[in-house]
Amino acid sequence: MRNLVIMPAMAQNRERMNLGEYAEEATIIVDEPVRPAKHFIEANTQEVTLNHLKHECITPVFSKDNELTINHAAFVETIQDAAQSFFNGEKVEQADIRVSHIIKGRIPEAIHKSANQLLESDKTIYYERAAFSIDVPTIYETVGGNKLNLSIVGVRAYNQMNLYSKKVPELFRLAIGFKNQVCCNMCIFTDGYKDDLRVSNTTELYRAALELFNNYNPAKHLYLMQQLGNTSMSEHQFAQIIGKMRLYQCLPTGYQKALPRMLLTDTQINSVAKAYINDENFGSFGSELNMWKFYNLLTGANKSSYIDSFLDRSLNATEMATGINAALHGDERYKWFID
Repeated sequence: MRNLVIMPAMAQNRERMNLGEYAEEATIIVDEPVRPAKHFIEANTQEVTLNHLKHECITPVFSKDNELTINHAAFVETIQDAAQSFFNGEKVEQADIRVSHIIKGRIPEAIHKSANQLLESDKTIYYERAAFSIDVPTIYETVGGNKLNLSIVGVRAYNQMNLYSKKVPELFRLAIGFKNQVCCNMCIFTDGYKDDLRVSNTTELYRAALELFNNYNPAKHLYLMQQLGNTSMSEHQFAQIIGKMRLYQCLPTGYQKALPRMLLTDTQINSVAKAYINDENFGSFGSELNMWKFYNLLTGANKSSYIDSFLDRSLNATEMATGINAALHGDERYKWFID
């Protein structure tokens, strides 16, 4: 039952107390339900601030020469600066940062302390994996009735590097695409994604980001997404595709390699099926499902990916949606998924 608070309380007794024209009108305040915040990635991540990364986290090093890595804070700041420079005159929002896999330690002076005696100043932390999203809300378009904002996403995972060696160029992943504002699903296209960006310093990282932004063709990407809304599939076809996606995971390696890649896990495929029935924005249970909605079912399921696989699966969701869309029009490459 909704909680109602009437202010001022004296207003309830206005007539009885004969306050007349001096009585105030009662204002009814209704408690609105608090909706959970939507994030571009969920899984096992937590939100942190740039200030936390800069001032409360240590920076890992390459163990053989003790050279510093480019830490998460430097990564975020470099891409933020590149975005503000390239999109000069547009509104560039501050990064939404998500992290996972915390690595804890102690300062040397606290090595012999028991755990319950540790002070906050005795502890050290850093995060093995970090991802961030920077929105440019003044660059937007509407697709399938959904507002899409231009968005930049960066991913860094120390577990994909060998920190036990000497310093080598470091691995980053960077993408530019559009974020669906209805659900915060990321839409990534081939020419907006660098999956193997290796740099030795932030200057090289800044330059690589500008190059990616320059090479990205937003008009082509938007046209591709708009075309998805022009094709629909029946519930039978959707069920066929879900079944083939599940079967794909069990195929012999040689057979699987002959098919287009499909990176979603069984759990994520189950999420697609459930969302088809229950999702308030993209579900179509009992009716035809257009390919734009199907695409968003895939990108929505991908939000449960760990940080280090998030962008690869985002791109794969685009490949799957566009490939199956082409197959519905007679193309052979993804035909296996609909036969």
